[in-house]
Amino acid sequence: MDFDACIARLTGKDAKAAYALAQQITEESRASDTWYSHFDEFAALLSHKNSLVRNRAISILAANARWDRAGKFDALLDEFLSHVADAKPITARQCVAALPEVAEAKPELISRIRAALEQADLSGYPDSMRPLILKDIVAALQKIEE
Repeated sequence: MDFDACIARLTGKDAKAAYALAQQITEESRASDTWYSHFDEFAALLSHKNSLVRNRAISILAANARWDRAGKFDALLDEFLSHVADAKPITARQCVAALPEVAEAKPELISRIRAALEQADLSGYPDSMRPLILKDIVAALQKIEE
């Protein structure tokens, strides 16, 4: 599959196929730098209107942080961290869950990651979601500290 077809599938209407492809790319990215050459294209998906597409981009980018020697993730960090308080709570949770992987790959970013987690404004979320996101933040901070 060429890369344009890959992006089309990641952003397409078939959520099941898109999720499966994102999982495959994420796992492959944890094992090798095969997908790192497309980092910028994945980064562009962080601003996609569809939260499911943002979720996919978050997991793929976090998995690729380990291969980043060019500082691309560092430059993207503020945008990435903005999803800690994404409009969609599931995307916020996805971002928070991905941050320990980023911290392990890029320890020089830990202080900025920790600050974003500690200062996250959860007031915009429904009462039913706030405790879940807070629990995720606490868990992520604990993993980062280990």
